[in-house]
Amino acid sequence: MNAVTAIDRPVDTSRLRGFVTALADLIACTRDEQALLESGRTLLARLVARDDWLPPEYARPDPDRYQQYLLHCDSRERFSIVSFVWGPGQSTPIHDHGVWGLVGVLRGSEQVERFHRLPGGGLVAQGTDILREGEVDAVSPRIGDIHRVSNGRADAPSVSIHVYGANIGAVERATFAADGTPKSFISGYANRVIPNLWDRSRNA
Repeated sequence: MNAVTAIDRPVDTSRLRGFVTALADLIACTRDEQALLESGRTLLARLVARDDWLPPEYARPDPDRYQQYLLHCDSRERFSIVSFVWGPGQSTPIHDHGVWGLVGVLRGSEQVERFHRLPGGGLVAQGTDILREGEVDAVSPRIGDIHRVSNGRADAPSVSIHVYGANIGAVERATFAADGTPKSFISGYANRVIPNLWDRSRNA
């Protein structure tokens, strides 16, 4: 049985609901990016430390490309939460975000290649990291915003949870060719239905 595509144990979405609520409270208290990243990192690390809450339809890989599933978007679009699902060998192009973000690995691992864009438009590689289960990374235009992400496993899917300081599927961003040439894109989402986090009747 593939642990990513078929999970027989019950799913406890109250963990995600609690994370959404805590993150909304944090953003209501401060818009300071450093404070958001530091406190948000702690919240996200707590969420990805347990793997019993993500509904399986939002952890399903696609054979052709990685998937970005919307789990929640704030009604004022101050933040969004998505699951990224990587099949074996899948990766993003080099891209930016334009907003702050946090990435926590729920299953498997991710390879992150970081880049810096020079004033003239060229790209300079800044190293490669491996993020493993439970680890959290941060991005923003202020601290470093351009990277390429790949599944860190060659023979199985990986799943990560991303939090962004906007409705990331509606933000105009850019991918970059190896020479730094940008191409605008808006990512959208792979799903049309989001999880129902607010029905507590099954817990009654």
